[in-house]
Amino acid sequence: MVNQRRKGYRVERSIRLLLENHGWKVVRAGGSLGEADLVCLKNGKCILMQIKSTKKETLYYYGYMDKKFEGLPFYLVVDFGYGNIRIVQPKSKLKNFEGEMLVDFIK
Repeated sequence: MVNQRRKGYRVERSIRLLLENHGWKVVRAGGSLGEADLVCLKNGKCILMQIKSTKKETLYYYGYMDKKFEGLPFYLVVDFGYGNIRIVQPKSKLKNFEGEMLVDFIK
């Protein structure tokens, strides 16, 4: 379990750094005790992100499913590896080609 936590932290950290390099202010929700792992702010906008990673072609997600959380946009961000980081509205099954590339979304 400790290795999974480390992996999760590394993925969250790399996504946070990517966002920060594009001008976003990012707060990590330590311990993932809430629905969102990252709270992201830019130009008066605030979005919430749940971060996942997998090496498989499909991710099955069992978390929060609404498009908004407390009135703020909520997104699922999945690192499929090799730079393929996708962002989508929450859904229970996500293929590695669905959604938008995170680098395109954050620009």
